[in-house]
Amino acid sequence: MIRLSGRLRSAMVIGGQGIRARKLRTLLSMVSLFLGVLAVVSVQAGAEIAERALLTDVELTTGRDGTLQWYLPPGPDVERVVTETLRGRSDAVAFTSTNAVIGEPDVDPVNPGASPIRYAGEGGGVGYCDPSGACYGPDGGPAGEARVTGAAVEVQLMALTGDLRAFRPFLLESGSWLDFTGAPSLSPRLVLNREAALALRQYRVPAELTVPGGARHPTPRIEGVVHDGGYGPVAYVRADELANWLPATAAPADPRQGGGPGIQVMSVPGAEIEQTLRARLVGAGVPEDQLFTQPVNARENLTDQLALMRWIFLAMAALVLLIGVAGILNVGLATVGERIEEFALRRAVGTPRLLLAGIVLTETLLTGLLTAAAAIGAGVLGLELAGPVLGDRLPMLDGVTFPWEAGAAGILAGLAAGVLGGLIPALRAARIPIATVMRA
Repeated sequence: MIRLSGRLRSAMVIGGQGIRARKLRTLLSMVSLFLGVLAVVSVQAGAEIAERALLTDVELTTGRDGTLQWYLPPGPDVERVVTETLRGRSDAVAFTSTNAVIGEPDVDPVNPGASPIRYAGEGGGVGYCDPSGACYGPDGGPAGEARVTGAAVEVQLMALTGDLRAFRPFLLESGSWLDFTGAPSLSPRLVLNREAALALRQYRVPAELTVPGGARHPTPRIEGVVHDGGYGPVAYVRADELANWLPATAAPADPRQGGGPGIQVMSVPGAEIEQTLRARLVGAGVPEDQLFTQPVNARENLTDQLALMRWIFLAMAALVLLIGVAGILNVGLATVGERIEEFALRRAVGTPRLLLAGIVLTETLLTGLLTAAAAIGAGVLGLELAGPVLGDRLPMLDGVTFPWEAGAAGILAGLAAGVLGGLIPALRAARIPIATVMRA
């Protein structure tokens, strides 16, 4: 063990001396290998950043991994049971949605159907008929009724019983989120997503909220703006504040959904509330086969496509890395050819063949490690500069940090290139005969 340690130390010392004596060749070897290692580092870092970005977007729109989603049928009894059961709890939240209009009542909004505001003014849309046979236009009004487009924006209104951010981590961009601790306000407080905030900045509309089923139009207050990953305008409101302006016997209704939307619940998997809520709903007359639940499996659904994307780019990076390996191999063979007399003399004074091979292999390994360090440093610096410069255009780069997995991949790539590029020169150096020194 002591002899092996001594030989390893000797190989590292002599290999380091060889690198220092041939600085230009070492630099050329590093240049040929640098792009290959940098490609591996970039691919690994890009894959990690892309995975995090995709998972973040999925969590914003769908929910955190493992979250249990409940899809409940509409009905006043269901709404009452869910509201009473979830009141004051943080391990579950319920919400329902409907389309509402902010602005002038009894006019067509600029974006019928709560479509993205960039399509405002393009018209279009189709009518629909509810199960009772009543037909409506694309804006929700009776079919064939002529109305003009006014100063109004249609949004998807999400009525919440609690803090939805525990399951969908919205990014607060300005203002504040809904406060569920105090008593409900008579003036509904709204939190808008990016698209809804853009719509209200682009169009000056009256502060009037029109909700299907409501006889009066309350004056809303805008509390803040969040990024929820959605493309259409959405406004979030406390369910009890919205209920102040609706009939006591009806939830927010949309005729396109046949009398009202269903209720969705998000809960922590395995929470005590799960059994309680299920038992109370069944006791209220809801058939158990209508209590549909489904866990969020965002990472599992994205794993295959992310893995395929990573392997494709890693294969391309491996081709670039092989070019660098060929450069090290070429320089290594040339160096061994020039040092034949030196290696033969070392063999003549008793240097083992294994140590000669170790000297050459150590030089290429040190070259690979130095190249990996340079490539990792370039990757870290590039990512630090890309955040401030491209953060506005590419939000995934804003505040991102260099992933350690990319650094580990760069070190492994440098070591692998050193072994592959130095193995043949090392074997050639170990096979140099002692008689070569006599010819010198």
